[in-house]
Parts: sequence; structure tokens; C-alpha cells
Amino acid sequence: MPDRLGEVDELFEVTREIASRLTRIFVRDEHGRRPVYGGTEKFQADPHWRDYILFYEYFHGDNGAGLGASHQTGWTGSVARLIQMFGYMDATKFLEAGRRAAVQYRQVAKAGA
Repeated sequence: MPDRLGEVDELFEVTREIASRLTRIFVRDEHGRRPVYGGTEKFQADPHWRDYILFYEYFHGDNGAGLGASHQTGWTGSVARLIQMFGYMDATKFLEAGRRAAVQYRQVAKAGA
């Protein structure tokens, strides 16, 4: 039987990599530029705008520049949660949080029945 923790570690690392690729669109690179803003200098350099993150409708496939509506709060807004989650959680904490949530769900469901 495979080591279950090893499987969780691998799945967690795959998940972390996908989250990292998504968040890199919004995080400053080594030159201080955010791919999401492409060549829009106002958002890249202006001190009044450069720290505001816009969540676009979709993104350029080659450079990550935001396209379409810039006020989306759908899936692109979830990137903020990914940054938060992977900033403090490792595979073990992730698994434990899932276990706690499952136990709480069962308790609530049993109480409501």
C-alpha cells in the first residue's frame, strides 16, 4: 500500500505549483513589474496606482497581461486566497484543516438530522 502522506505531499506540491503560476501574474517580478499590468506604465510605476491589484476577466497567454473587464471578483479574485493559503500552510496543515472541516460537517449534519 502506498504511503498516504507521500501522496498528500505530492498532491499538495502540484496544487502549490498551480497556485504559484497563477499568483505570479499579480506579484512583482525581479524588475518590480507585475505581469497583470503589461505595458500600462501608470499601473506599473505610479505610486498612487502600482499597489492596487486589478482582477481582470482573462489574461494574455504569453505575457499574463490582464484583458477584458478589470473589476472581476470571480475566479481571479480567488488568487488572493491562494496567496494567503500557501503563505502559511504546508501539506500537513492542509490535511489537518481538511480533517477538521470534515468532522465539523459530520457533526452539523448529525445535529440537523
